[in-house]
Amino acid sequence: MLDAETKRRIDTARDILVGKVPDPKSQVEQITIALIYKFMDDMDAQSEALGGKRGFFADEFAGYGWAKLMRGGLGGYEMIDLYMNAISKMPENPGIPPLFRNIFNNAFLPYHDPETLRAFLKVIDEFEYDHSERLGDAFEYLLSVLGSQGDAGQFRTPRHIIDFMVALLDPKKDETVLDPACGTAGFLISSYKHILAANADERGHGTLTLDEKERLAVNFSGYDISPDMVRLSRVNLYLHGFADPHIFEYDTLTSEERWAERADVILANPPFMSPKGGIRPHRRFSVQSKRSEVLFVDYIAEHLTPTGRAGIIIPEGIIFQSQNAHKQLRKMLIEDYLVAVVSLPAGVFQPYSGVKTSILILDKSLAKKTDRIAFFKVANDGFDLGAQRRPIAENDLPQVQAELAEYLRYLRTGESVDAPQVAEQGIKYTAKQGLIVGKERIAEGGEYNLSGERYRENEARQSNWSTAPLIEVATIESGSRQKGGAVDSGIPSIGGEQIDENGAIRFDKMRFVSEEHFCNMKKGVLQSGDVLLVKDGATTGKSGYFSYEMPAAVNEHVFIIRANDTVLPYYLYVTIRSSAFQELLKPYIKGIIGGVSREIGNIEIPLPPLEVQREIVAEIEGYQRVIDGARAVVENYRPHIAIDPKWPMVEIGKVIKTVTPPAKIPARDFSTDGRYPVIDQSQNPVAGWTNDEKYLIDGSRGMVIFGDHTCAVKFTDDTFAQGADGIKIITVNEQLKPKFLYFFLLSYPIIPDGYKRHFRKLRETPIAIPPLAIQRAIVAEIESEQALVDGNRELIERFEEKIRDAVGRVWGETQQQEAIDYEKSR
Repeated sequence: MLDAETKRRIDTARDILVGKVPDPKSQVEQITIALIYKFMDDMDAQSEALGGKRGFFADEFAGYGWAKLMRGGLGGYEMIDLYMNAISKMPENPGIPPLFRNIFNNAFLPYHDPETLRAFLKVIDEFEYDHSERLGDAFEYLLSVLGSQGDAGQFRTPRHIIDFMVALLDPKKDETVLDPACGTAGFLISSYKHILAANADERGHGTLTLDEKERLAVNFSGYDISPDMVRLSRVNLYLHGFADPHIFEYDTLTSEERWAERADVILANPPFMSPKGGIRPHRRFSVQSKRSEVLFVDYIAEHLTPTGRAGIIIPEGIIFQSQNAHKQLRKMLIEDYLVAVVSLPAGVFQPYSGVKTSILILDKSLAKKTDRIAFFKVANDGFDLGAQRRPIAENDLPQVQAELAEYLRYLRTGESVDAPQVAEQGIKYTAKQGLIVGKERIAEGGEYNLSGERYRENEARQSNWSTAPLIEVATIESGSRQKGGAVDSGIPSIGGEQIDENGAIRFDKMRFVSEEHFCNMKKGVLQSGDVLLVKDGATTGKSGYFSYEMPAAVNEHVFIIRANDTVLPYYLYVTIRSSAFQELLKPYIKGIIGGVSREIGNIEIPLPPLEVQREIVAEIEGYQRVIDGARAVVENYRPHIAIDPKWPMVEIGKVIKTVTPPAKIPARDFSTDGRYPVIDQSQNPVAGWTNDEKYLIDGSRGMVIFGDHTCAVKFTDDTFAQGADGIKIITVNEQLKPKFLYFFLLSYPIIPDGYKRHFRKLRETPIAIPPLAIQRAIVAEIESEQALVDGNRELIERFEEKIRDAVGRVWGETQQQEAIDYEKSR
């Protein structure tokens, strides 16, 4: 455990650097370099004390020893020169091992302030090298300041979650252990400590032989795509006793050199995000995908030994997303690898991310012995879910660990979990947290959904829930006809078109009634908390929620459903919006254009106690806040290019040309799937798909698609087929990067509304042309922004699934089967 004094020293070193080196990653690098420098001198001093010789600072490098650097009377700028020369020349030192040489490779001092360096080195001088775990833990703490590697979607895994996973997998002294996305080697170090603790006597003294320790060090390996992470993880392992850490700079998803390697235990928290355009993996994966999280899970499963096991932290999308690759992956896991799923709280990775995650527990041998999957839910992990992650009393991890360990023991031994000794210990895998579900049930419908909440039986709670006709819990009132028609301003009047697909009120599409008419209205006047239901027309059944303290009305095409004191308004809205209610509504829709009457009041809805309703509302409102925030990012983001007046301006027509398509695909030939996307001028990415190669256009160098009627702009760098009339396919000359042109057109809408010759106007429009290097930098920056926006889209999808699960629990299993899902259009 990290002691307070060591933590204080590291914090002090960072505080000294922060004014000159604000980036946390650069701070870690500077402290790492200085610590290793100091430790090499300490080891030389130890060697001399034992009658040996200096090895690190010998011969021509003797003048760079730490004592020379810290000697009294050395001027500030002399210290800077000595330190800079030392760290820059250290890779040439024949007396240091390759690990240290790599640490100093490209090392430099990013500031030239003597007082900062003197104060910084004074703190480093307080550290002393030894082989205790104090410095290893200190380095782990230092690495924690790195937090999120956001571009790759990697987040530092909390230590207690790492230890929880290691304890479940229980690596042994003679087993190989791998982390294929190792970051700073946290899983490997925790596994190493676990094995040492398991091989100690009652007084805590280690019982491993020298040969076993040497074999243990060889058995641990890790991969990472980042050279910085590789360097830091090697140092971390070295400080924990690994003389020659087996950490390799290796792209697990696109390289094949290590494909043949297998491991007994694999632990990983793979990157959550994929780069723009996806991963381009090799073809040896069982599941073909461009999503990094899918490929990593596939890789880990396929690289287990016949008796191997794995623990993998995954984003929630793996659990439920309906893309073919996700379903294929889940099917493969369920049939051959998966034994348990542990759901974690959404805030485990705070303050870096609120992403919801789960842990997959794989075991190749046990998966073949059982036809069931165990589901466990961790509601609290011992810390609150705020940005500070402060400790709290509630912690489900010990209970889940005990129950899951007992379940795995049962699978291995076949012993009944109802054995008296088990009951006396209070460890039953079906107690409190666990749920066991048959694989056949999970496979029903072909979705292979791994959301435990879908299968969790709340019968004890739901059996006491009554149902009630809608008319008994709410009044149903029709809106008022707008006499004299709508006016330009006044009191908002809501109809079907003012309710969007998310249930929100569209004030940008609002119509109004006069204040005089509003004051004379006898029905249709809104109150905050009213539920709106479209009663006729093409959108019959669409629902909305009015949460505003303001005068407003609804027209004759909308019902106001107002909750009485037996039901909470938002609970009523969620219930009416659910697909279960929508299914029950269908028999009441009459006529050619659709329409419902107050007979819908006969529909029975579930009516749990108000306390339970409050819990459900609080849960769903929390999810909805996340969705609303993420949706605001998605809807409001637009790339921006700041134009430097020094850049030359030319007409776009002088730096582009158009590609004439070989043919246009008739709309009747569009299909819902195929190898090649059919491009049209709508705002949607594609109009359809085709397998007919006669329509292909080579877009491998990048092309911009421009809709001549709509001004919709798209980009492609792949082979594609042209679609309907009205699109222009644009390539650029050597002055311009195609994606820069694409982002420029998105940044500066240039076609005025109603302009009929759009493409001609486009050609006449001036464009700023910076140097190609600047264009590349601008494109890279905007792509990184778009990756964050795409992450918000994925967040919306994940939390909408959580709302669907919560609403499904409201209705219970029977009606959930009839209705299948919460409103998909959300």
